[in-house]
Amino acid sequence: MATGTSAGPGRAGDEAQESQADDAFEPPPTRSGPWPPLADLAACLRFYSRLPVPALPGEADSHAAPDFRTVPRMLPLAGLVIGLPGAVVLPAALTLGLGPFLAATLALAFATLVTGALHEDGLADVADGFGGGTTPARRLEIMRDSRIGAYGAAALVLSYALRIGALATLADRIGWRVAVAFLAVAALSRTAALWPLCRLSPARPDGAAHAVGRPTTKTHATAWALCLAVLVLAGLLGLPWLGLCLAGLLALLAAWTVSRMAARLVGGQTGDVIGASQQVAEIAALLALLIAIPA
Repeated sequence: MATGTSAGPGRAGDEAQESQADDAFEPPPTRSGPWPPLADLAACLRFYSRLPVPALPGEADSHAAPDFRTVPRMLPLAGLVIGLPGAVVLPAALTLGLGPFLAATLALAFATLVTGALHEDGLADVADGFGGGTTPARRLEIMRDSRIGAYGAAALVLSYALRIGALATLADRIGWRVAVAFLAVAALSRTAALWPLCRLSPARPDGAAHAVGRPTTKTHATAWALCLAVLVLAGLLGLPWLGLCLAGLLALLAAWTVSRMAARLVGGQTGDVIGASQQVAEIAALLALLIAIPA
């Protein structure tokens, strides 16, 4: 009996040790949810467009605000998807004999429908605020007002006129390859517009720019790496290398200029500032391509 009694606790102790060993070597739980880059691409498309992006398998909440610390790394690829309808319309309209002007106008009409005029709205608000306000607080107040003023209306007219004119001239010079230019500029302009988001603090403590967070240095670098890959592909498809280099330089310079103005006039960046940066970067990139492509 004594022996049996002493053996019982020994066996129990051995079993406890074996149980602890099993727990120690238990494999870690498998992560659920979609592949992170794919999830970031879906979040970009939902945020920057009106495209009906379904919830991905394993995605917790497709309607949650995106985490911009990582999400913008896929923005160049999202720009390609957003620009695709317009890029299809451009050569199709040229093939149907509608001419460069109507083809360019239809392409931008489709692009506006896809984005819901997100960037154009930002440009108009920034033009009204920067042009009509006399103090940072007043400028921010004007930018938040949904009504459009003279500065905003003028900015919209000039933006569409410059982009339609540039696209129509490019279509006249390079034919179907204008679709490649349209896609490359869609990716480039959105990547360049990350500059104020990465370099400036939010101008409002309660704005959308404050809520989504600031991209990390790695996120910004990844976005530019993907953008450069898009530009290289555009060069392989026939766009001039000089024009693509100049487009990248002028797009970034345009976004930097808007950022400097925002820092001086409102003390930081807002969602409208980012939208305005995209618009001026797109115009600058298109003009750069025209400069590099002789008539």
